[in-house]
Amino acid sequence: MPTPLSPKKRLYEHFARVAKAMASPGRLELMETLAQGERGVEALAHATGMSTANTSHHLQTLRDAGLVVSRKEGLQVIYRLSDEQIPAVLAGIRHVAERQSAEVERIVRDNFDRRDDMTPVKREELLKLVRAGKAIVLDVRPEEEFQAGHIEGALNVPVDKLPRLLSKLPKNQEIVAYCRGPYCLFAMEAVEQLRKKGYRARRLEEGYPEWQASRLPVKKGA
Repeated sequence: MPTPLSPKKRLYEHFARVAKAMASPGRLELMETLAQGERGVEALAHATGMSTANTSHHLQTLRDAGLVVSRKEGLQVIYRLSDEQIPAVLAGIRHVAERQSAEVERIVRDNFDRRDDMTPVKREELLKLVRAGKAIVLDVRPEEEFQAGHIEGALNVPVDKLPRLLSKLPKNQEIVAYCRGPYCLFAMEAVEQLRKKGYRARRLEEGYPEWQASRLPVKKGA
């Protein structure tokens, strides 16, 4: 008879199962999208650019591994992340890849650092700026994501609506824009638009999921 696995090895088998479920670009993107708030399959497919069938398959894998849970709302199945610490796990993967992969470092440098040479605002700095009345926070994600949860005190101006609402933003304060995460281009596009119109603007170093995972002040609804 084979020797029974030790409790430690049995645990590592389960850990590996969870890690294997995450080992897919599509599933990583789905988890980042769900970190903005719960959604149905079609909305997730639209947000990630995947087919509905492919999205459903990935969600099933994530659910089998305990990474997402679902509920029925009429005929629709709504998904959400199963644990509030999942964004922190995703951030950990990102940090290691940025430090240890030359290709990741090159992609970040060519597509983010060179496009915006100003140092992004860190979470702690943003808190100080807001408390001192020196900055306003702009959430440039779609309205439904803002409603699901946002940085407390942030204004929601989706990036596609920003040109029409620029005149309503004050020029005597710095504007800090954020979106879905550190690689979401919405914030960068918003900052570029603002600077062209004479505003002092920077982007938050990370996004809403990382802010929430750090247990900083958030709010749901309008």
